[in-house]
Amino acid sequence: MYSEDELLPISALSQLLFCERRAALILLEERWADNIFTAEGSLLHEQSRQPLVESRDEWRIVRGLWLRSLELGLYGQADVVEFRRSECSPAAAVLPGLGGWWQPFPVEYKRGRLRHEMSFEVQLCAQAICLEEMLGITIHKGALYYGRTRRRLELELTQGLREKTRDAARRLHELVNNGNTPRGVLGKKCRYCSLLGICLPRMMSPKKSVSRYLKQAMEPGDEAVT
Repeated sequence: MYSEDELLPISALSQLLFCERRAALILLEERWADNIFTAEGSLLHEQSRQPLVESRDEWRIVRGLWLRSLELGLYGQADVVEFRRSECSPAAAVLPGLGGWWQPFPVEYKRGRLRHEMSFEVQLCAQAICLEEMLGITIHKGALYYGRTRRRLELELTQGLREKTRDAARRLHELVNNGNTPRGVLGKKCRYCSLLGICLPRMMSPKKSVSRYLKQAMEPGDEAVT
């Protein structure tokens, strides 16, 4: 179990699984830069988290719900949690101010097109584990909503996914406790990273010396990577 002072952002799990150096730059060095992908994603999250509770027949839709898990050592906001009226069961909880039993279904918003992405699925699973701990229940499913295609990917919160989520949470705490930012490793995903200009993976590569990197950067005709 972690203390309140040790809690880290749930969203950092997605950063960690995308790139540990990126996660360290954000958490340890407090470095950040936007690009079109992160800006679109931030806008989508802001829209989804407008403080609001909707009632639709047998549903209650809560946006921007704050979550916490002392087991994982994580905290954060859920984009959307849908509560469906249910029978009494290990998957349902009694909610303050509402009669009967309600079964939660977390929904995480992402930009782009419908696809399986482990970093997103782990982030969603972490939100479900937070809700389970807070409500004393078991959650079997959740969904990723993709803004570009306006479609949902419903996910089973399997034991395997839960283990990956717990492993990622442990690794995130190790990264922060160690206090060391890993070296950059150039890869295809770097082109989509908003921190490319801060990370400088080409310069950090063990196969490329600093002098060679600067020489190539100064040669005419080279295009800047954005």
